[in-house]
Formats: sequence, C-alpha cells, structure tokens
Amino acid sequence: MKRLSALLLTCLLSAVSSLSALAADADPDVLKVALLPDENASELIKRNQPLKDYLEEHLDKKVQLIVTTDYSSMIEAMRFGRIDLAYFGPLSYVMAKSKSDIEPFAVTVIDGKPTYRSVIIANVASGVNEYADLKGKKMAYGDRASTSSHLIPKTVLLETAGLTGGRDYEEYFVGTHD
Repeated sequence: MKRLSALLLTCLLSAVSSLSALAADADPDVLKVALLPDENASELIKRNQPLKDYLEEHLDKKVQLIVTTDYSSMIEAMRFGRIDLAYFGPLSYVMAKSKSDIEPFAVTVIDGKPTYRSVIIANVASGVNEYADLKGKKMAYGDRASTSSHLIPKTVLLETAGLTGGRDYEEYFVGTHD
C-alpha cells in the first residue's frame, strides 16, 4: 500500500491539467491520461495500472492511459485536446505552456518538500570521475524536452565545469529515458 501511495502521489502530484479551449470536454466521460515515455509502453501501462484503478474508483469514470512517443507528441496531444491530464517535467511543462492554456495543479513532494532529481552516469572504465573529466568525451542526453535527461545535466556541466556541449564534449540525443 505504501508503494501504491508513493506511485499515486508521484503521478498525481506531478500532473498538469489542460484548460485549453481546444479540450474536448471539461468533464469527459473517459479521462485520457498521458504517461511519460520513460520506458517501454507495455511496462509503463502495467506500472500505472494502480493509478488508473485509483482514478476510476475516486472519479467514478473510465480512465484511458496513453503512452506518447516523446515529450513533443505529449505536448501536441495536450495542445489539441487529445489528452486531459499529463505528467510533465519542469522543462516540458514550460514548452507545453507556451503552446496551450494549461495549469499546473500539483508537484512531487518527498518528505514534505517539492523535489526534482537528476543524475549523470558514467561507465567506470571511461575515466570520468568528476564533471571536468567529460571534456573531450561523448555525452548522451535523453529527450530534448526532458528536464532530467537534458536541461539539468547540461546546465550542471556548464555551471560547475564550464563545459559547453558541441565545443567541449560531443553531445548526442537518444530520445528516451530507457
């Protein structure tokens, strides 16, 4: 139950609701909930089944879980009213907000504080032990619209080691988190 509560809290508290005039209905018969494309679709649907069950029980309506291909498609689906609820990270939220009238109504809270985390991972054999060691190396980012797999690591490298992608290290975008 504790794990289910944490999952529901994370999903619900990071959601964004669309108030766009393009949205099909302010109180739809079926609530379309978009999921972050951070792992394969079938696993993502399975992992979020408790969220679907919880929402259906407490909202007394059907819920459809929709896995988008990437952040851009999630933003466009929100823009054109094809989804009603979406989990956006900070960067993808800003991008979505610039394209449609959406309103954040919750954030992830851990130990009573809003939080967001990101990590940079290097192969132990690469010789990278600190940020400056990435100079001359190759760096892979996830989705360009991702806070955790693009914006934060890129900013940390610039601010802590003075490294700029394309100049001090090669940068690649793999498009996903998995």
